[in-house]
Amino acid sequence: MKTTSYYPVLMTADVAGTSAFFERHFGFRPAFAADWYVHLQSPDDPSVNLAVLDAGHETVPEPARGRTASGLLLNFEVEDVDAEYDRLRAAGLPILLPLRDEAFGQRHFITAGPDGVLIDVITPIPPDPAFAAAYAADALPGGGA
Repeated sequence: MKTTSYYPVLMTADVAGTSAFFERHFGFRPAFAADWYVHLQSPDDPSVNLAVLDAGHETVPEPARGRTASGLLLNFEVEDVDAEYDRLRAAGLPILLPLRDEAFGQRHFITAGPDGVLIDVITPIPPDPAFAAAYAADALPGGGA
């Protein structure tokens, strides 16, 4: 299979509110907008996409209709996680995991969006040597340990 695009679609009861949240706090813009579906795209990188879908819409298979996103963690890798932490905290977003460095190669914090979707904001950092061996050579954050 050759994948030409990949992006998450959040099923929600509030398409407008969820879309507005990701536009306001994460800089997305609507590439397509209807009352039941909004396709969001980063204005800085058109390959970064997120969609929001009315969980009750007829395109959702009947057994899943009405369910909203849960058990989901969206990762946003950014250039300056410290600045994003300050910005989103000042905007009143809940901070569920405070800003911290992880031995496996991340400086990050976790907040939440509408419907309780977790949002992990990350800047890769060099991992501790014990974790560096777990990375493929071309995937080491921060250029290696």
